[in-house]
Amino acid sequence: MNLNQNTARVIDPVLTGIAQGYRHVQRVGHLLFPSVDVQHRGGTIIEFGRESFRDYKARRAPGADTRMIQFGYEGKPFALHQYSLDVPLPRELMDEASKVPGIDPGKRAVNTAMDSLTLSLEIEQANIATNPDNYGDSNKRNLSSAESWNVANSDPVADIEDAKDQVRRSCGVEPNRLVLNSGGFRALKRHPKIVERFKYTTADSITAKMLAGLFDLEEVAVGKATYVDGVEDDAPFLEAWGNAAVLAYVPTQDAALEQPSFAYTYTLKGHPFVEQPRYDGSKKSWLYGVTYERLPVLTGVASGFLFTNIVGEVEDEGEVEE
Repeated sequence: MNLNQNTARVIDPVLTGIAQGYRHVQRVGHLLFPSVDVQHRGGTIIEFGRESFRDYKARRAPGADTRMIQFGYEGKPFALHQYSLDVPLPRELMDEASKVPGIDPGKRAVNTAMDSLTLSLEIEQANIATNPDNYGDSNKRNLSSAESWNVANSDPVADIEDAKDQVRRSCGVEPNRLVLNSGGFRALKRHPKIVERFKYTTADSITAKMLAGLFDLEEVAVGKATYVDGVEDDAPFLEAWGNAAVLAYVPTQDAALEQPSFAYTYTLKGHPFVEQPRYDGSKKSWLYGVTYERLPVLTGVASGFLFTNIVGEVEDEGEVEE
């Protein structure tokens, strides 16, 4: 965020630091959409294709022209979306908290807001990453009932290896991360062909880290976020990551706009930020305002692969045992 003297007065630097450092253990979207700062609220997405992995034959003779290299190209336009929440803290709670050591009501208010704001971001990231329309025909696969990973005769290890090779042939780099829904993770860790791989090495339950080693990936992450899409008291909880798994290449260090990646979350510099708390006399409460301007975007979808219907409806005799 570009600060001037007027805006700087209303920002709480301590609480802003808490907001920017906020991490929720069940948020995994950032593994596919790492945050990168942008200076403006709108512009053009920097996308990446085969040119990002081309051998440019940089060797030159004395006096010869130097070859020009450019990573990425300007793709679709973008405009950041602003999300903002006020969290009221009643005066009475503030008074009580001041008498209990270690209670920081401001931090709690910021964490409450960030819990909601990051859930919205997680849902948005998941919707983009699991939408088949965003992928080329060779970079997606809708598993049949017999191929679903909760079926004992399926072969998820071969499926993932084939998908990794397809991505490598599409863009020149292998995926390094796998994000899948909770049901898909349970199916993988109980799958007889995967259990067989580990039965002589450990008696413990198979973990995401163990699966990452099996698939030769840097990380396997489980999307556990759920949400209610509706105001009805009996509205069902929905899985943010649906019934899908996403393989992708994402840089693990020094993410930047010019670095090839499956996706990024464009974030306005200085966001999220927290305003100085203000008192609302009508509510007898202090209000903590948190604002977050960002937009998740696909920047190199050729470096991703989407599996859908990873957990299918099967007959009892064909299903992986609980």
